[in-house]
This record gives sequence, structure tokens and C-alpha cells, in this order.
Amino acid sequence: MLGRISASYIRSQPSVAAFRINIRALSDVPDVEVENYRNEWKTYGDIENYTPGKFTIQTFNKISTKGLKLFEEDKYEIRATGEGNVGNAHAVLLRSHKLQESEIMHTVRAIARCGAGTNNIPVARCTELGIPVFNTPGANANAVKELVIAGMFLGSRRVIDGINHMKELGRQGLAKERVEKDKSMFGGQELKGKTLAVVGLGHIGASTARDAAALGMEIIGYDPALSINSALKLPNEITLCDSISAAVANADYISINIPYIKGPNGTHGIIGKDVIRVMKPNAVLLNFARGELVDSEAMKEFLDNGDGRYVSDFPDDLLWDHKNAIILPHLGASTEEAEDAAAAMAADTIADYLETGTIKNSVNFPTASLPNRPEGSIRISVINKNQPGVLASITDVFAKAKLNIIQQINLSKADIAYNVLDIDPSWDHEGVSIKDLQKKLTMTDGVLSSRIVFGTPGAGYARNIDGEYWV
Repeated sequence: MLGRISASYIRSQPSVAAFRINIRALSDVPDVEVENYRNEWKTYGDIENYTPGKFTIQTFNKISTKGLKLFEEDKYEIRATGEGNVGNAHAVLLRSHKLQESEIMHTVRAIARCGAGTNNIPVARCTELGIPVFNTPGANANAVKELVIAGMFLGSRRVIDGINHMKELGRQGLAKERVEKDKSMFGGQELKGKTLAVVGLGHIGASTARDAAALGMEIIGYDPALSINSALKLPNEITLCDSISAAVANADYISINIPYIKGPNGTHGIIGKDVIRVMKPNAVLLNFARGELVDSEAMKEFLDNGDGRYVSDFPDDLLWDHKNAIILPHLGASTEEAEDAAAAMAADTIADYLETGTIKNSVNFPTASLPNRPEGSIRISVINKNQPGVLASITDVFAKAKLNIIQQINLSKADIAYNVLDIDPSWDHEGVSIKDLQKKLTMTDGVLSSRIVFGTPGAGYARNIDGEYWV
């Protein structure tokens, strides 16, 4: 059972005696004293079985074992939610689990989703808490692309209706008698020579465009934020439009591949009346991105009044039984290969962040490609609110401690800033009082957390929670 554990209880446990530790961080730096698990943590967890010296990774959902194997056994301990106590987690890995703030322990430094979307994670709140949220863009792109292509075939011919019809004839014992006569009920069209509009040209969209072109289709694309990397993956013969309406107007098939964003200027219902009214009456709309992107009322009106199709792997309470809609289970990334790739990318991202401070594929933090830590230096990372004066206050802490900053990066994204400083720990006296320095850093106005990025895995993390020092 998880619960609040008092500091006096922690001190009474033999397995916790090493939490306030004097460690030899690395062979090329002096002894560094760091402090760990002072004060009462919101959810401490499995104290008796916890062994300092490993990062604890908490998992929700079933995560691919191939991905989890990338966590080195001598540095990491994997604990699945629901399988015993998962206290003192340092990072969280999940797939579709809808994560609540109450499930995020004070010890958590990072959260990674094995997939592209992060709608099931309270990203805005994690940003306020100074916790980077990672995703795995492109890991499931091939799996989703293949389902989009399958959706085009399903939308071209009434294959599913034909299957159901044959099952009914089989029950009646009439299949052989009627098979040739009834096939005219399920005619369709070929993909070759038709036009596909791809709205959103990221990993999935670019891959869909490329493979559809190989099938002999004409490709139209729209993406106001097209990256150079994605552009290089597009087929040579593609027409780019400056709006969604312009892209879909002459398309026989339309594939939606954009993220779902709530709020003003978001993408909720972006495929609404204004877009749908310019579509061909027999167009096939493929939505394997997010159900909320499509206005169901407008789509129903379109399907009622024409011979168009809607194919999606998201539930729709209005369209689920429409004769011109094909609603599948959410199968986009449900392949063994995609789950392996997503878990591996998430594991690599988390390990890189915990061990070096590097940030890649974060949805709420700036990308931070860090140089190697100079020999003999100590790496400290600081997460703070992106507001004037905080950086100067951070560097002032080091200046007053007469510490030389060998190299430093300062990056920001919206309301959050990320600093990594490699310092020279050379002193005339023996030992380094890093724990005192870390407290001053962490309690600096605007700072959310700090971390000593070396030494005993799991140690050296401190947070400023409502003006109280947690370490």
C-alpha cells in the first residue's frame, strides 16, 4: 500500500540508511556528498525492498519486453503498476493509460508514452511541475500507414458488406448458388489513377503519400508546418496546397494525419462543414489520427446525401452503424513491430535523459543535445520557469560558491526553461559540499527542480514544491 511515510520512519529502516550518502561519483571527480529522501514524500512506496543504486521505472499497460530490455539491469529496476508496490519511481512508461496527477510521485523525473499522441497525459500540469513528457514520433508510422492503405481498399469496394453477405448466405446454404449473381451488389473502384489528399505530412502522412504514389495515385498534400526531414520523404510528384479545403476539393481519398489539440485555435472538429462541403460527393475520408478531428454531424450529413465513405479506427456514437461508414477498433499501432519500436524508443529516450540530461522527443521541453561532460567535471541540471532574472540567479549561486562553470546550455520552450551546467569541482579543501549548493539552487525563486546528473542512479534529485525543499 502506497502512503505517506514520515522521515523518522525512513531513518529507522536499515535499507534506507544509505539514502544520505557520500559517494564517489565517477573515477575522475572528487567525493561528492548528495542528499536523498529527506522530508516526507507524497508517496514513497516500497521502502523495505528498495535498493539505492538503481533507477526505478514504473510501467502502466503492457510494455514490449524487447523495449524494456534496453534498460541495463545493473542500473534499472522495472516495476509494473498492479504487480506489487511501485513506490519511488524515477520515470514512468505508458501506452494508453489515462495518467492522473495523483499517480505521479514526487520522485518522478520524466514520463514517456510509447506512441505519438499524449492526450492521455496531463502535459500542461507536468510542465508546471517541471517534468518532461516524451513521445515516440515515427515508431508506429509504418503500422498506421499500412492500416490507412487498408482503409483505402476497404473504402473502394464494399468488402466488409460482401463478407457479411456471404456469411448470411452460408447460414442459409445459398452461398454457391448466389455468389456470382450477388457480386454486382459490391462493386467499387481501383486506387490507380485516383487522387489522394494527405492532410498532415509528418511521419505517417509522408509515408502514406509515398506508398500511395507507388500504387499509381496522384498525391496532394497540406501541412503548414512541414519539416525538411518530412519533405525529403515525400514523393517527387506531389502538389502542395495552402489550405485543407484546397487539398480535399479534388481528392477521391483524403487521409487525416494531424494531432488533436484542444482549446482555441486547436484542431477539434477541424474536418467540419466548411471542409466537408467542398469534398467530392463520393470521396473517401480516412481518419486514423483522432476521432475528435471530424465533426460527426457534418460527416453524417455528407454520408446521407452522397456515395462517400468514412473509414476510422476511433469509436463514433453517431456513425458506428451508418451503411457508408467503416468503424474499426483502434488498431493503428497494434502490431508487434510497432509496439517493440515504440517501447525501444521510449526506453532509449528515458535512459538518455536520466543518465546524461539529454532531451529529445519531448512535447513540453526544449530539445537539448548535450556535449560530453568534460573530464573531472560535475553535471548539474536545473529546471525553472521561463521568466526574466532566473538564469542570472542560478549562475549567481555558482559564483558565490566560487565554482567555475566549464560549459553551460540554457534552452526554453514556452513557459519552461532547462539549464545544464558542467562545473569544475576543484577546491583546496577535501570533499565537495554539493548538497548545500543544490538546496540553494533549488530554492532559488523560479526554480522547480535540480538534479546531479551522475553517480548513484536515482540519487541527487531535488524539488521546490510550494516553497518547501524536497530531496
